[in-house]
Amino acid sequence: MNPFVKLGLDFSPLVVFFTTYKVTGNIYAATGALMAITIITLGVSYALTKKLTIIPLVTGVMVMVFGGLTLWLNSDVFIKLKLTIIYVLLASGLLVSLAIGKPLAKNMLEVAVELPERCWRTLTWRIAGLFLFVAVANEIARHNLSTDDWVSFKVWGVTSVMFLFFVANAPFIMRNEIKRPEAQSSEENPS
Repeated sequence: MNPFVKLGLDFSPLVVFFTTYKVTGNIYAATGALMAITIITLGVSYALTKKLTIIPLVTGVMVMVFGGLTLWLNSDVFIKLKLTIIYVLLASGLLVSLAIGKPLAKNMLEVAVELPERCWRTLTWRIAGLFLFVAVANEIARHNLSTDDWVSFKVWGVTSVMFLFFVANAPFIMRNEIKRPEAQSSEENPS
C-alpha cells in the first residue's frame, strides 16, 4: 500500500473525531463520526490489501464496542476509557509476545526495517512501555480534565508522545539496522 494512503487511513479517524468535536462541541457526535470513519477506513484498507492487520482490527472493534456504549448509555466515560483499554491490550500483547519468544515489534515494523533479534526484543519492550505510559496518562487525564481538555490531550498529547517516542528510538534503529544488499547492476552480472 502506498505509504501516504496508509498514513491517511491511519490518521483519518483521529482527524475526523477531533474536527467533529471542535465543530459541534459534542462528544457524542464526535464518537458517532469516529465509528463511521473507522468502518470506512477498515473497509478501504481491506479493499486495497485484501487483509486487515491485528492492531487496526482490534482498535476498530474497541471503537465499535466503546463508541456504541458511549452512545447507547449517553456517557462519555466509555469513549474515554477506550484509549486506556486499547493501550493496555496492545502492551499486554507485546509482553506476551516477548514471553513466547516472538517479539511483535518485528511483525509490526519488519517491512520497513531489518534488525537483529535482540533489537526486536528491546524495541518490543520499549513499545510496550510506551503503551503502558499512554494508558496511565489517559487514566490521569480522563479523571482530571474536562471533556474539551481530554479531547485535546487525546489528539495532541498522545500523538506528540508517540511521535517523540519514535524520534527518540530512530538512532537505536538506525545504529542496529541490518543493511539489505543492494541489487547488483547488470554490468556486474552479465547474463
